[in-house]
Amino acid sequence: MNVEEGHLPVMVEEVMAALSPVPGSFQIDATVGGGGHALRVLEAATPGGRLLGLDADRAAIARARRRLAAYGDAVVLRRANFEQLADVAPAAGFEAVDGVLFDLGLSSHQLADEQRAFSFRAEGPLDMRFDVSRGVPASALIASLDERELADLFRRFGEEPNARRIARAVTQRRREAPIETGRRLAQVVSDAAPKRPGRPTRIHPATRVFQALRIAVNRELEVLPKALDAAVALLRPDGRLCVISYHSLEDRIVKRFVAAERRGCVCPPEVPVCVCGRAPRLAPVGPQPQRPTDVEVERNPRSRSARLRVARRLAA
Repeated sequence: MNVEEGHLPVMVEEVMAALSPVPGSFQIDATVGGGGHALRVLEAATPGGRLLGLDADRAAIARARRRLAAYGDAVVLRRANFEQLADVAPAAGFEAVDGVLFDLGLSSHQLADEQRAFSFRAEGPLDMRFDVSRGVPASALIASLDERELADLFRRFGEEPNARRIARAVTQRRREAPIETGRRLAQVVSDAAPKRPGRPTRIHPATRVFQALRIAVNRELEVLPKALDAAVALLRPDGRLCVISYHSLEDRIVKRFVAAERRGCVCPPEVPVCVCGRAPRLAPVGPQPQRPTDVEVERNPRSRSARLRVARRLAA
């Protein structure tokens, strides 16, 4: 497998089996990131195939452009959030496609980016935005939200059981000095989190708080349903939708979306005959969800929480 600068695409063999790209097929990688999945897809879609890669992160687009340069005009890259998929894809010549992939996780490059502090160890500004030209940085939320609002954010988007306790610590410590780096926030959370007896866990106590902030500043849960709907509209009959998620909130959205599209009808239960006229658009493919193998988790520990859901586009 071709690996660039330590980037390992997650569940790549499972993704390839699900998408099943063939020469001449049109594919979309809606979160192109380091280009690992895209590279494998292009290898299988050549000759004649094309791939559209989207990413809100300017640095990710630059990396993907370098990595996929050998495929020339077969690759179209756009710096865009996947919520813009319905507009960006047709404008780029991808009105109908055979597969759409969403990998909703952070890349190793983003975790190593000191200037946006996705990592607990980052000494750079607490930003966490994929696209730094839009929205507000995480530091602004930490500085401006009151204790109740912070606790609600940590609980809703991070499912943090100690949300109120951590929020109280954040509001107290920010009075002493602004919390402006990933390392400082991680320390505040670690100090506030209750210490559990026994063997230390490999999960950092600030994991859920960092997840919550990243989701909030990038509106991740808000834009995902819109992007999934756009992807289904672009798929040809029998085209595949593949989504890799890394926490229960994202996975729940994908699961419910596929279930709703499998059902089709949205009429209330008390209506005896369907009047909405909405036909099913998707059918699940394979086990739901698929998980990485033990071998992959050992090789790439960041893959351990990955969940892959696959669905097939039904004929209109």
